[in-house]
Amino acid sequence: MYKSKSLSNGITVVTEKIPHFRSVSFGLWFKTGSMFESEETSGISHFIEHMLFKGTYKRSAKQIADVMDGIGGQLNAFTAKEYTCYYFKVLDEHLETGIELLADMLLNSSFEPAEIEKEKGVILEEILMYEDSPEDVAYDLLSYAMFRDHPLSKPILGDRHTLLSFDRSKTQSFFQKYYSPNQVIISVAGNFDDRQLEELIQEYFGNWKPFQAHCKSIPEISYCGDVLFRQKDIEQTHICIGYPSTQLSDERIYSDMAFNNIFGGSMSSRLFQKIREDKGLVYSVISHPSNYTIGGYYTIYAGMKPSNAQEVLSIISDEIRNVLHDGITTDELIKAKEQLKGNYILGLESTGSRMNAMGKSKLLLGEITTPEEVLDKINKITMDDALFSMNMIFSQGIAGISLIGKDDISDQVAEIINARPLIAVNNG
Repeated sequence: MYKSKSLSNGITVVTEKIPHFRSVSFGLWFKTGSMFESEETSGISHFIEHMLFKGTYKRSAKQIADVMDGIGGQLNAFTAKEYTCYYFKVLDEHLETGIELLADMLLNSSFEPAEIEKEKGVILEEILMYEDSPEDVAYDLLSYAMFRDHPLSKPILGDRHTLLSFDRSKTQSFFQKYYSPNQVIISVAGNFDDRQLEELIQEYFGNWKPFQAHCKSIPEISYCGDVLFRQKDIEQTHICIGYPSTQLSDERIYSDMAFNNIFGGSMSSRLFQKIREDKGLVYSVISHPSNYTIGGYYTIYAGMKPSNAQEVLSIISDEIRNVLHDGITTDELIKAKEQLKGNYILGLESTGSRMNAMGKSKLLLGEITTPEEVLDKINKITMDDALFSMNMIFSQGIAGISLIGKDDISDQVAEIINARPLIAVNNG
């Protein structure tokens, strides 16, 4: 059973007590991420995520790690387009230690200039590692092909130029704009005593005074439909094709996911079976929706040797035409719904996943959908719903295409996928 409560300083706390577990997961969810950054601050949300682990006024970075390792717990964080989360998972008997540590990191981080300079080198290595992954680069380039200068196109890591500009003043200024008690969700799932948890949150977070919180207005999405190529000296060609899709609050996301399981989102899907299993043309081919509060997109990705690219793209194009012309079968829909239900329930079998589901939903949608409600929504997906999702995805035209590889096969892609004229993007 979910509970929700607000503290006097604006913090919202959502909880789910699970007495038969021995662990508890605790997360701080902030509505800040790459989508809220300017050109000058691109990547700073991710940079701040790193800096909160680099020391407080009473603990060094090593001492932070020692505290969590000393109780056998897990402490981590992640940054996304629309949010940043800091969390820990511990045995229930160590809940107070975890809360005190996370509160110290959040409220007392020192942002030491020496640590800031040191962490720039760490994140630069992370950026370089990311750039060595052509699949990741293809996805980032697709965002730009679809949204150009819209905030949704910004990479979460930023780039080396903005990274090197970050100093203590710029970092703290952004931190004070977006890290405020009235802009955070505390999400807790697992085995805990209700009264003790309430007292601990009040003790460690109740006196947190809000800054002048800043809420950046994000413009509506306008899809661009560009096709971008980036040259890399690699053996494969990596291609992402994007289509306009559904925003996070739309009930259609469930039928979108059901259709996706049929088309390219699983090992039994049409694209996987036709391109990999039947033809042996790729190692990886997949499709999936990405949903945000302001919109979404549907991506088809494939990585293959250049000589196979034309055939792979032709099969993808043929499968889109086939599914639009012939639809899907009842058996496919039944199997897709069972996949959705199974994946959803299995994904909730840990306190961490339940904490994540609650925190993200409350932060982005303002409400929490129970597992029973989600399963009911999946069960109610009809053939008309799935066909409507299919038509809405593919009938609006291509929103963008990205290509990463040694050879520029732009003309072939444009001809096969019927894209707009292509734009070359120089490497680096």
